[in-house]
Amino acid sequence: MEHSLKLPDDVMVSLRAKAHDLSNSLETILQAAYLLGEADMEAKPRSWVQMIDTAARDAARVNREILEILKTTGN
Repeated sequence: MEHSLKLPDDVMVSLRAKAHDLSNSLETILQAAYLLGEADMEAKPRSWVQMIDTAARDAARVNREILEILKTTGN
């Protein structure tokens, strides 16, 4: 996929920093969901943990795609 996005350098630095911070937060959520998933719990709470895990994985994928776009912009 080709991108013709050209943003000021300070904006690119800020976006990369925000994406990095988001990655850290998502990693914490994924780790907590994993640990909760390992706990002995009833089916309904377990499905909530799975919902959190799935949403966090989706968000992490989107964040990686954003970082890839930022990387290929040539800034």
